[in-house]
Amino acid sequence: MSKDEILKLRETTGAGIMDCKRAFAEARGSFDKACEILRKQGIEVAKKKGNREVREGQVISYVHAGGKIGVLVEISCETDFVARNEIFQRFARDVAMQVAAQTEDAPLLDQKFIKDPAKTVRDILTETIARLGENIVIRNFVRFEVGEEPAIVRL
Repeated sequence: MSKDEILKLRETTGAGIMDCKRAFAEARGSFDKACEILRKQGIEVAKKKGNREVREGQVISYVHAGGKIGVLVEISCETDFVARNEIFQRFARDVAMQVAAQTEDAPLLDQKFIKDPAKTVRDILTETIARLGENIVIRNFVRFEVGEEPAIVRL
């Protein structure tokens, strides 16, 4: 396992350097197996944090090109430090874009993620929780479309 491989794994998974080294060692140098190990660890971290109270967060707005679809999403986290973090804010923007692009009837968390259809929104949420080390909850969202009734959802 080279330094470049470790950095690539870190970039791909968002895990810490030492976690990436351990995953490579456990996977006997296999990149794909190391990714899977880190993914499973991330799920466990997210489960442990799932009961922690979320009192901070942000309301994110997104208006789709053309101005005919608009979205408001409330996403909560444990601390204002994380709410201001670029990773959290990017996740929130991505969720707002997901809601704007919604074409599936499935619940939001079960939908294929528009930026990576191999994953669901729930998978991306779990990865973000593992990466930031705090519980994160998508609380509410509303989707407005010209000529349609607003779709208000409480999660």
